[in-house]
Amino acid sequence: MDNERVILAIGRLERALSRIESANGAQKENVDAALAARHEALKAEMKQAIRTIDGMIKRQEH
Repeated sequence: MDNERVILAIGRLERALSRIESANGAQKENVDAALAARHEALKAEMKQAIRTIDGMIKRQEH
């Protein structure tokens, strides 16, 4: 049950990141450099969070 909640949370994070990337791509020419840098930082943080959650799941399974 706990794994299911984590998997669902990861799915929500991935969908949110996808929406952010889509919005960024559609308006790329209007995005200033500071916002683009913030976007890249958020994306990096999300990737790290997903890696952390994945590691937690792997440890729990073993």
